[in-house]
Amino acid sequence: MSLALDLTNVSKTYPNGVQALDGLSMKVEQGIVFGLLGPNGAGKSTLVKVLMTLVRPDSCDGRLLDRPVGDPSQLRRTGYLPENAAWPAHLSAEQILRLAGSLRGLSSRENKRQTAAILETTGLEAWKNDRPAVFSKGMRQRLGLAWALMGDPDLIFLDEPLDGVDPIGRKEVRDIILDLRDRGKTVFVNSHVLGELELMCDSVAILSRGRVVRQGTLDSLTRESFRYDIEVAGNALGDQQLVDLVHQLGGELAMDPESGVTRITIPTRRPHLIQPVVDEIRRRGHLLISASPARQSLEELFLEAVTTARGP
Repeated sequence: MSLALDLTNVSKTYPNGVQALDGLSMKVEQGIVFGLLGPNGAGKSTLVKVLMTLVRPDSCDGRLLDRPVGDPSQLRRTGYLPENAAWPAHLSAEQILRLAGSLRGLSSRENKRQTAAILETTGLEAWKNDRPAVFSKGMRQRLGLAWALMGDPDLIFLDEPLDGVDPIGRKEVRDIILDLRDRGKTVFVNSHVLGELELMCDSVAILSRGRVVRQGTLDSLTRESFRYDIEVAGNALGDQQLVDLVHQLGGELAMDPESGVTRITIPTRRPHLIQPVVDEIRRRGHLLISASPARQSLEELFLEAVTTARGP
């Protein structure tokens, strides 16, 4: 397994006494979309700034792109979109990207080629001569993404890339990120838009109080929560035989008075195990509305992990 990021014991306490990172350890494979989640103040932005050498850690053992964290050679292979990025007011979008290319050391010809290609990729080609001051928040985020892509980096850090982006724009940004992954790039996304992360991330880590409290693929993290949800018309709680059968399978029943539906949840990923319940529902004359597989959403997983980490 090739790693884009291999960190151990990353710590940072600010002069005001706030401990942003507390012995954090993390591994990120190459060629994936990796999502970093956490409540406000969990240390997400501080971690990215440490990796980009913008914040000096108290301790940091690890490697980025197989080089020590902070090595100039690995920084040349990384792209970075900071949260709330600010741009020179007197430059157009095209000029800003040309500036990025110059800072990357691109030749004039390659700089021009990459700028044109990335403006088109990020949907900014029609506004290349406009200044960011007239852009919407979503367009400024696209410009930040374009900036991060200049120089064709192998590892791209995106800090809240979907902030202020409308639903159509979010899909466009997601498609760009997935295309980068398909080209072998590693994309490290720090975001609070959990629904979008669930759609594009191969693996995630959840931070709480400066530590990783959960990490893995979405499938591995939610495997234990896999279940079947069954809906029955009317109140089936009075059917003791059905209730007993559901309880024998470790399931639960609840009546929703507003919808008039009884919801049955059975913790299993094996469809044949719910068949006796479906048969019993029909045999007892109840109307079966639906029976479908389900598992924890990323939001549910996140809330559970953070609540557990905080303790009572």
